[in-house]
Amino acid sequence: MGDLVDRHVGFVHALREAGVPVSLAEGLDAARALRVIELTERESLRAAYAATLVKKPAYRPGFDMLFDLWFPATITGLATAKDPGSGPDLETAGRDELREELARLLAGGSEAEMRQFARVMVGRFGRQPAGPGRQNWFSYSVLRALSPETLMARILQEALAGQERGGLAEKTVRRRVNDGIRDFEEAVATDVRRRIAEDSGVERIARSAVRPPLDQLDFLRITKADLARLRREVYPLARRLAARLTIKHRKGRRGRLDFRRTMRASLQSGGVPLTTHFKPPRPHKPELVILCDTSDSVSSFAHFTLLLTYALREQFTKVRAFGFVDTVDEITRFFVPGADVVEAMTRLANESDMVRFGRTNYGYSLEKFAERYGDAIGPKTSLLILGDARSNYQPPALDTLKALSAKARHAYWLNPEPRQQWDTGDSIATDYGTVVPMYECRNVAQLTAFIEELA
Repeated sequence: MGDLVDRHVGFVHALREAGVPVSLAEGLDAARALRVIELTERESLRAAYAATLVKKPAYRPGFDMLFDLWFPATITGLATAKDPGSGPDLETAGRDELREELARLLAGGSEAEMRQFARVMVGRFGRQPAGPGRQNWFSYSVLRALSPETLMARILQEALAGQERGGLAEKTVRRRVNDGIRDFEEAVATDVRRRIAEDSGVERIARSAVRPPLDQLDFLRITKADLARLRREVYPLARRLAARLTIKHRKGRRGRLDFRRTMRASLQSGGVPLTTHFKPPRPHKPELVILCDTSDSVSSFAHFTLLLTYALREQFTKVRAFGFVDTVDEITRFFVPGADVVEAMTRLANESDMVRFGRTNYGYSLEKFAERYGDAIGPKTSLLILGDARSNYQPPALDTLKALSAKARHAYWLNPEPRQQWDTGDSIATDYGTVVPMYECRNVAQLTAFIEELA
């Protein structure tokens, strides 16, 4: 029982370390759930933990990976032997026989058979020589030895014998085999992680193997594949940002003085206007001006914020977007409603005029913005500046920024760098932050929190 408690505590701690939020109460709920399930049924244990600890679908991949590390299906040396007569001896069979067996599993084997096969293959091909203190189990050597992706033609030939190629039957077989290849690759990766955990400790592999959830991926380190997934997050955020700014605009502004009502009320106090009355403000959506750093140092963040700009076009009465490196250009024209976002990004890179010498210069860009596009900001405008406030030791043009923010209804600055890196090197984040409120915005979770604070 003590070992189970230790594993439970370690598992919950690992989830928190990986960015999956687990409160103390939820951890206790999970512990209570363990009292009413059959602990020897591993999938029931997984389901109980998932039901009590996982709040969002985005957290599930990291949860499953950590669960497999902390509660492995088997341990080295205790794998179930293959039934006699059901296939080759996986421990001694040649490579061609193993590929035949893998082809059979890809064509219609069970999940349990696939996992068992993957475990044995990792044991045979996964260990590689490595230096002291380094891992010596690898997935690539298993996949290289068996090359599952090259088995498609053989499986199709056997499955479609006598049938016409190119029809629905072939598509069905291809889909099943591709799914099987992904399952095999994941089973191999899972067993490799398990073996590394046995050698090096589960805590060590847990820290390096699990990627943060999508909403906690650092904007400055996301990949193209991550950006494609983040596109789904952009439109809900744009709608919420528009709604929050609209509410803030309505709450923060009174209508014009209602002179007649004020004078009529003053008759009760001998003509002294002790109480003033105002006309209700005219309801309207706010206008938005976005000023975005598009330099290479924040290219991933810029890509995401341009996706956000694209989505915001549909939520505001008027949106004007400007990009800069060491000079500024209006990029609104690339984000017309209905335009393809990928095409818009390509045109922006090829046609916009945001670079003179290629080194970021916030001060010069702010001055040029004020000179060329100062009329874009007015009393109905919310100004949103996006960038890391690193200006290569150039003059910051604080007076220009003060004048621009004074003209706007609201002004905000989102910085993708960690707060502890502000004011290091060529960063002048605090100087700019004294003029425009600056928020750390390293991931979608922080952007969501910023939007929530606007109410």
